Amino acid sequence: MITCFLRYEIDPDRIDDFEHYGRLWITLVERFGGKHHGYLLPAEGESDIAYASFTFDSLASYEDYRTRSFDDADCRAAFDFARRTGCIRRYERSFLRPVTEGIEP
Repeated sequence: MITCFLRYEIDPDRIDDFEHYGRLWITLVERFGGKHHGYLLPAEGESDIAYASFTFDSLASYEDYRTRSFDDADCRAAFDFARRTGCIRRYERSFLRPVTEGIEP
């Protein structure tokens, strides 16, 4: 299992546009077989930082999603929406391996 963790620098005057963009991608990631864990938008503190994460079964599954997303009309429309509105200034992507089960000490 692999989790993609995203840190966005967003335009604080375009938070509503960024939220719309995020809602589009929640649906799209899940359509391609991933599990989206949602977006975290500014509430207090820095107003230009947001986060998101989603998980795929493997890095290969993630790569397949990425490849297919570039050919998908709905994904292209979401990319275009972000470009048109300027809601995203930049983003960083990291890949993490989740640990979700505890053990007795």
